[in-house]
Amino acid sequence: MKVKAAVLRESGKPRPYMKSLPLSIEELELDPPQIGEVLVQIKAAGLCHSDLVAITGERGRPMPMVIGHEASGVVCEVGPEVEGFSVGDHVVPVYVASCGQCDMCQEGRPALCQPATIANKAGTLIDGTTRLHNKGERIFHHSGVAAFSEYAVISQNALVKIDPSIPFEVAALFGCAVVTGVGSVVNTAKIGTGQSVAIVGLGGVGLNALLASIASGAGKVVVVDVNEKKLKIARQLGAHETFNSTQKNCTEKILDLTDGGVHYAFETAGVPPALDLAYQITKRGGMTVVAGMPGPDAKITLSHLSIPAEERVIKGSYMGSCVPTRDIPRYIELYKNESLPVEKLIGERFSFDGLNEALDRLDDGEALRQILIF
Repeated sequence: MKVKAAVLRESGKPRPYMKSLPLSIEELELDPPQIGEVLVQIKAAGLCHSDLVAITGERGRPMPMVIGHEASGVVCEVGPEVEGFSVGDHVVPVYVASCGQCDMCQEGRPALCQPATIANKAGTLIDGTTRLHNKGERIFHHSGVAAFSEYAVISQNALVKIDPSIPFEVAALFGCAVVTGVGSVVNTAKIGTGQSVAIVGLGGVGLNALLASIASGAGKVVVVDVNEKKLKIARQLGAHETFNSTQKNCTEKILDLTDGGVHYAFETAGVPPALDLAYQITKRGGMTVVAGMPGPDAKITLSHLSIPAEERVIKGSYMGSCVPTRDIPRYIELYKNESLPVEKLIGERFSFDGLNEALDRLDDGEALRQILIF
């Protein structure tokens, strides 16, 4: 079938993106779903920092590629041997199509699925093949989803069926920003009631971590960013204290306020200075959770002595350490009972025509979650 999609053919184009146009809107051929695959009509897709780093080249991707990994949609067709999905189901894709058979999947850690990790790096579906092409030219899939397209063929192992009453633009957030941010708090850290929390970086993941910390009963929630607009939003969402990391003696002020540091500090910005700050404001015996995703060459320097002498924990969190089929329905229930008001994190809506301009807003760091509406 013919589909309209946003294709990345060259990374590293200069800003402003509204002029250099890194994403071209093209008509592609999409093959029908094969064994274990589902055809989804994409209804809404969120614009995430992980999309931006593919466009900048910070994390290299095979090209040409249809970008996008955070979405919601409706099942239009099911391939052979598909179980649990029917035409008309509302679904959210996740960006790791767990195989269910590897060691990580068997241990209940599907975000670290080995075959899915290999496929995502190669730009293919989990079986190592692609469904997109243009006049014989192979087109790759971003994270097994390729969400910036009118339709997508996706593995059934990367789909979660959801309540059809959830608006598509809200549902899309649950595929990345929500599972990553909320999951880092409730799955990776497992924060306890009354414990102190700091969140460094207020993008989509950081703001969801803020909402989850409040919903989990954190005693004090401190947020840190370089952008005053984001800090204002965080205060409106319930943050107890806000700090601009460019202020003089920011670290010392946070340590004074928290009596030597917080129990849990979450780094969600994906830049080394943010992780350095998060580690410094973690108290003795505390945990620094790393959810931000920098380029592969990013390095940090930490005090070796402080790790054993202060019994520090540094813990990575990928996809919020989630089991999507378990966690996404749970998080949606929290949204429905107003404990997790993720709709407040939605910013501008746009169509294909505004996609490159939306990249500029994302790179500026001031936008809330921008949503591509189909």
